[in-house]
Amino acid sequence: MKHLFTLLLLATLVLSCKNESKSNEAIVAIQTNSNTITSINSNQQVPLVENIPLIEDQKKYTVTPVIEGLNNAWGMTWLPNGDLIYTEKEGKLYRYNGTKSIEITGLPEVYLRGQGGLLDVITHPEFDKNGRIYISYASSEGEGSGGNTAIAAAVLKNDQLTDLKVLYKATPNTRKGQHFGSRFAWDSDGYLYFSIGERGERDVNPQDLSRDGGKIYRLHDDGSVPADNPFIDIAGAKTAAFTYGNRNPQGMTVHPKTGKIVSHEHGPQGGDEINFVKPGRNYGWPVISYGENYGGGKFAESTAKQGMEQPFYYWVPSIAPSGFAILDNTAYGDWNGNYLVGSLKFQYLEMLYVNDNAVTKREKIVDGIGRLRNVKIGPDGFIYISVEGKGIFKITR
Repeated sequence: MKHLFTLLLLATLVLSCKNESKSNEAIVAIQTNSNTITSINSNQQVPLVENIPLIEDQKKYTVTPVIEGLNNAWGMTWLPNGDLIYTEKEGKLYRYNGTKSIEITGLPEVYLRGQGGLLDVITHPEFDKNGRIYISYASSEGEGSGGNTAIAAAVLKNDQLTDLKVLYKATPNTRKGQHFGSRFAWDSDGYLYFSIGERGERDVNPQDLSRDGGKIYRLHDDGSVPADNPFIDIAGAKTAAFTYGNRNPQGMTVHPKTGKIVSHEHGPQGGDEINFVKPGRNYGWPVISYGENYGGGKFAESTAKQGMEQPFYYWVPSIAPSGFAILDNTAYGDWNGNYLVGSLKFQYLEMLYVNDNAVTKREKIVDGIGRLRNVKIGPDGFIYISVEGKGIFKITR
């Protein structure tokens, strides 16, 4: 065995064909070299993506600049007083008070390479009580040369990060410059989720629970591992991991109605996915994929396998998704309740109309605006986007 603690998935169908046709789930047992843990239902419902119309930009909205002249505002969050906190990927953190941007000091050293830098930012749900703020960034600390994704928490006081504590640091470091992740989300129970991409090590990291990368993680707000995390009792596993088999998730949000976490991730060339984040699930990378190799040809032998999740939705060709939000504001009319995903490749905001738990149509918003890095719903309920090389904008209707 290449890695002593690599999980072997034994797909054992124990539902009858009748039950499977109703639930589209198969129960599989997750085994290690020494024990079997609780069986998990894996979603086997293949999403319907063909013949879904893509509506051209109708331009029935207003775009208002919020902050212009930014390089790469990767992450955005808000303080209770309405001030906007945003990251610049090259390693700067700012607070915008409605008039000007003030730099926040006290950041840790950021490893700048390729897609790595200062990434996402999020405030604690009870920021008004504890002043805590969380950042994800590439860090060179730890084992090996190069860097990997780190998560840190600090108290924001007088535009300075104080009492900074690294909550998680992926290992080992690598000089590869791709697939750091990394997005944040809080669920309705107060758990912190974050993503770490597979760091260009597709054949090593995503399917191995003893290695970081290619996973979504869940922690308490203080960085401790929840006792009911799915791999907590597996010897050698990364116990902070909540899912595995992910490629490079750069979009994550909490559903405003269910309180559950939804994410999306980059495929290779096609095969970008939207997934519901469920404990212990294997999202298949690189064993199954709807994507192709760069340069052509199928990447994986199959698009489905027992014990591996089917996505809620996937894109072919790839749109290079970054940033994710779900609308919950009746002021937007028939946009309300739909999914919003930024496209780096095609340079628009994509809106996916969701009805009866399925995507029924897609629509381009702000087509041609530029590489759309992030989309968030502000505390006022309106859409905010960040565009590389341009800045942050507000979309109203």
